[in-house]
Amino acid sequence: MATPREKVASVDPIWTDLRQQAEAMAAREPTLAGFVHATILQHDRLEQALSYHLARKLGGEDLSPLAIREMFDQVAQEDGFGQALRADLSAVFERDPACHSYLDAFLFYKGFHALESYRIAHWMWGHGRTAMALFLQSRISQLFAVDVHPAAKIGRGIMFDHGTGIVIGETAVVEDDVSIMQDVTLGGTGKESGDRHPKIRRGVLLSLGAKILGNIEVGEYSRVGAGSVVLKSVPAHCTAVGVPAKLINCDCGENPSQQMNHFIEELPDGTG
Repeated sequence: MATPREKVASVDPIWTDLRQQAEAMAAREPTLAGFVHATILQHDRLEQALSYHLARKLGGEDLSPLAIREMFDQVAQEDGFGQALRADLSAVFERDPACHSYLDAFLFYKGFHALESYRIAHWMWGHGRTAMALFLQSRISQLFAVDVHPAAKIGRGIMFDHGTGIVIGETAVVEDDVSIMQDVTLGGTGKESGDRHPKIRRGVLLSLGAKILGNIEVGEYSRVGAGSVVLKSVPAHCTAVGVPAKLINCDCGENPSQQMNHFIEELPDGTG
């Protein structure tokens, strides 16, 4: 008969691996043992550990960590949150060569922290608690240097690499399995109202410093090169690069967001 730990491992292998990595870290770094135990080992589920960890970061004089944790615990019970959380954590571990464990991402990667905090703010926005959603947006921006409007729609399996400088506007859509590097902007082009922000389809890679502006679409499994400014829609499976961006390659692989290949092939005329 399976032990309780074996049963947990069979239904939640990411949480099981995370706990094992936490136990190993506590043994290697006794000074951090209290932190690791309080953040991970004292909890029964990944969602509980996350709410404790992020509440301590986001809480302060204006809103206590306990109040934030209660909100996190409420949202974590909603359908889909746990799956998105695990998909996001896996995305960081699998795509970032600097990340050597689930534990590294969970404890220390502020891009991951910002994304999961956004998910709470997004739920608040969708349930009419707009003031609380905007409060959380402000705190996320202050703490993690990531500014995502709580009304933006973001799928699962997302990686905010480094996180610093990422800006995502109110009507933006980011579908599943997208990788977004630091200093990326999904913004508008002026003072227009309504649907005015980009739609980033599944499997896209947005390289560092890319700016995608306006109600345009970046098609599935496409890439936007570093420092590019995209003002027109990009077809599926294509690479766009430059200021303003131009298409240079429409065979950029099956999974750009997972391959994380930022190299832009040089064209015969020397561009690219």
